[in-house]
Amino acid sequence: MYIILLRLSEKRAEAAKHLAGHKDWIARGIADGVFLVVGGLEPKRGGALIAHGESRAEIEARVAADPFVAEGVVTAEILDVTPQRADQRLDFLLKSAD
Repeated sequence: MYIILLRLSEKRAEAAKHLAGHKDWIARGIADGVFLVVGGLEPKRGGALIAHGESRAEIEARVAADPFVAEGVVTAEILDVTPQRADQRLDFLLKSAD
């Protein structure tokens, strides 16, 4: 499982130009079943995602394809998390950690 932090950069003013592509990128990640949760870092500091089901290399490639990342609107940090305990509704994350 991965936590992906997208922190706004000094190019944040360019976000509007790439917003449609960024939203499409999020929609693809959700449709592919990779992105479980997507939301904003408050107050207006960027975004965060929880992802699973792909290798580190696949996640890195997916993140690099985000127009916000490609255009330098955000900087990305990918945190690799090995879940050890979870609410039973999230048991699928424990199984994918094996």
